[in-house]
Amino acid sequence: MYAIVDIAGRQTKVEGGKFVYTNKLSGNEGDAVEFANVLLTENDGNISLGAPFISDFKVTGKILGHVKGDKVIVFKKKRRKGYKKKNGHRQQFTKVLIDPLAF
Repeated sequence: MYAIVDIAGRQTKVEGGKFVYTNKLSGNEGDAVEFANVLLTENDGNISLGAPFISDFKVTGKILGHVKGDKVIVFKKKRRKGYKKKNGHRQQFTKVLIDPLAF
C-alpha cells in the first residue's frame, strides 16, 4: 500500500514503515506530523484518486531528525576578465518515518 502526498509543495510517494526526506519542517525530533493533502492511494490494486485531494484521509509520521544534504558548489566565471566567484549550499531536510498503520 502506498500514497502520493503533497508535502510542502512537492508530491512524494510514501509507504508505511519507510523513511521520507522532505524539505525542512517545523517541529522537533520525536514530534508527530500529519499530512492531510493526499492525492492518491493504492491498496491491494484498488486506486483512489482525489479531486484534488482525498477527503477524510490523512497520513501520519514521526520526525526522526533534521539533516543536511550534499554540498552543491556554485561557481561563476567570466573568461578573460579576472572574475571568479565560488559559493556553496547545503539544503536542509527533515527525515520522517511514515507509520505503518497510517493508512
